[in-house]
Amino acid sequence: MKTERPYIKARITSKAEKAVKRGHPWVYGEEITSLSGEPQNGDIVDVFAGNSWQGSGFYNNNSKITIRIFSRNSNDVFDYDFWKRRISYSVAYRKTVMPGADFKCCRLIHGEADQMPGLTIDRYEDLLSVEITSLGMEKIRPVIYKAVTEVMASEGVDIKGIYERNELALRTKEGLDLYKGWFDGIPHADSPVTTITENGIRYLVNVEEGQKTGFFLDQKYNRQAAARIASGKCVLDCFTHTGSFGLNAAAGGAKSVTSVDISDAAIKMAHDNAVLNGLEGKITYECADVFEYLTKLKEIKSREFDYIILDPPAFTKSRDTVGSAGRGYKEINLKAMQLLPRGGYLATCSCSHFMTEQLFEKAVASAAYDAGRSLRQIEKRTQAPDHPILWNVPETYYLKFYIFQVF
Repeated sequence: MKTERPYIKARITSKAEKAVKRGHPWVYGEEITSLSGEPQNGDIVDVFAGNSWQGSGFYNNNSKITIRIFSRNSNDVFDYDFWKRRISYSVAYRKTVMPGADFKCCRLIHGEADQMPGLTIDRYEDLLSVEITSLGMEKIRPVIYKAVTEVMASEGVDIKGIYERNELALRTKEGLDLYKGWFDGIPHADSPVTTITENGIRYLVNVEEGQKTGFFLDQKYNRQAAARIASGKCVLDCFTHTGSFGLNAAAGGAKSVTSVDISDAAIKMAHDNAVLNGLEGKITYECADVFEYLTKLKEIKSREFDYIILDPPAFTKSRDTVGSAGRGYKEINLKAMQLLPRGGYLATCSCSHFMTEQLFEKAVASAAYDAGRSLRQIEKRTQAPDHPILWNVPETYYLKFYIFQVF
């Protein structure tokens, strides 16, 4: 670095240096050996290993992740043009990997995977839904919102509102308040409900009340894969939420579909989505605890279904509960395998990055062993590419999705 920079210097341990040089963007508090001044939380600091500059990141000593690196170019100037350029790169990537109609409902910004730590922006046609979990991003949110609306306008998209879903408990660890609502900096639509089309299926999306930012976009192509083998089958869609897997199966020619969820509100929305697509006559909805529902089917020795889809919520959100989560994944897959006839089909997944690929495969394999079944793998998939995985940041790889024939 030839010129003096205006940022406080944070020096880090040799252990942290190795991780940072491999491309990981996080520096934990105990890995900071010294600070050249007293940064305010949310400020940008320069990260040094010895006298070697490693990058710049947001500082926040409220968080265990005290520095989140977002730039490794010492020539970067962190003004409006920098953030607009960063967003332009992310949008251009989505247009490439989510071409045509798929670009109309996709994740535009995926946090660290787009070098914008703690920032999620999902596009639902002309509405944007945002979740922020880092103080640095919270402080510059008006800049980010102005930039993203301008970038989308250059793509011919007139954004009709930005809805903020800043309710995640993780924000409290950053010293951030919890809130949700329309961002007042730009005009917004009268209603938080919009209609999207994914894989030819139409959905009502409520950016105010829906899960996460309104809809789970990451399973887009996994739903297509599940639907490809649904023709003529009797499908049991477990943890249906908004009904997406069941709807794709029905549209894919399933003989019948039964969709189950514990939430009355989810079942109602799933049914409304079925009506929206003219598929209500092909799908039966059950409001029930999936574990209990599968247990009852086993007790009556049901052989009603020859294709079961398991899309449960994350059973673990920390390393401390990985063991119990593994047992939960094993149990749900065991119950499903015991219900399927030999030659039946199973689609199963985990959406927790703490439940690694190896741990999840171990749980499914153990379930097959206990069920006395063999698994013929049809597909092994992950999250859609608008939720990119960085190989140097394992936390970005969270969704594991498999389709098997069970015999």
